[in-house]
Amino acid sequence: MKTPAGNSDWAVALQGVRKTYGRDIRALAGVDVHVGRGEIFGLLGPNGAGKSTLVKIMMTVVRPDHLRGTVLGRPVGDRRTKQHVGYLPEAHRFPTYLTGSQLLSYYAALARVPRSDRRRRAAELLDRLGIARWSDTKIAKYSKGMLQRLGIAQALMNDPNLVVLDEPTDGLDPIGRRDVRELLLELKAHGTTVFLNSHLLSELELVCDRVAILVEGQVRREGRLSDLAAGSLEYRIVVSGELSAVKDRLGRFGASIQECEIRIPGQDLAKVNQIIDLLRADGLLIESVTPQRFSLEDIFVHAVAKSSPAAESSPTDAVAKSQEPA
Repeated sequence: MKTPAGNSDWAVALQGVRKTYGRDIRALAGVDVHVGRGEIFGLLGPNGAGKSTLVKIMMTVVRPDHLRGTVLGRPVGDRRTKQHVGYLPEAHRFPTYLTGSQLLSYYAALARVPRSDRRRRAAELLDRLGIARWSDTKIAKYSKGMLQRLGIAQALMNDPNLVVLDEPTDGLDPIGRRDVRELLLELKAHGTTVFLNSHLLSELELVCDRVAILVEGQVRREGRLSDLAAGSLEYRIVVSGELSAVKDRLGRFGASIQECEIRIPGQDLAKVNQIIDLLRADGLLIESVTPQRFSLEDIFVHAVAKSSPAAESSPTDAVAKSQEPA
């Protein structure tokens, strides 16, 4: 049964997290992250951005250079709080001589789950993760996907208020990833806060309420997906005919041309209609007018591109540039 842990509105509130390895390898450079209670929060970033370091600091596996913050309303590292947190580390390793059910019982005991609840909880989770028939099989015989499912199960043995999953779908096939997505949504409905660290943007986009994009040890963007995408809308008009005669006039509206397609950034419908009137007046046939909202991948690529001196000014440009041949 869940036990309230602290009174803060934030399940996770981290401020000014800094970490340097050695003398000059700066992993985190003053990171602020806030995760609301009962939401699914996604942490994403390119390789080497500091994602796993931040997760390990939050879970007290790695000591930070500087940190202010709370987990479930209490200071990071509070022993009582840890009983209400589930954690799946990246590239986890389990004792291969244990069976699946033995491993879950062991981790439940570490979290002080009553003995009477361990067997029931283990059976429920093994069944929910689709590996119930392997419960009495030694872990040495588990496939990579089965190990990942078992790892998620162990993170949930204490029925946590907060579950932190570092690359939870690593090694899973499409069906396995779908099962995990459904499980995460069930946890949210149950009131559990889920903190995800993943590089699979399409997976995060399907389940997350809010995300933070970490680049070079700093948070570039953070917020609800709808808010992050709010300023990332454009209209695309496809025409039949040559556009060279109206190119300069379209430029005055801030529109760009790619072959027979006109791209108009923003959400100004009046501007879109003015351009349509201009095209019709010039005798051009309009084939389609389509609003285009950028995906999480587009927003991510733009945030990463902004760290480069050659960064472009819009998500569209950044995505296009990333797809240019080397």
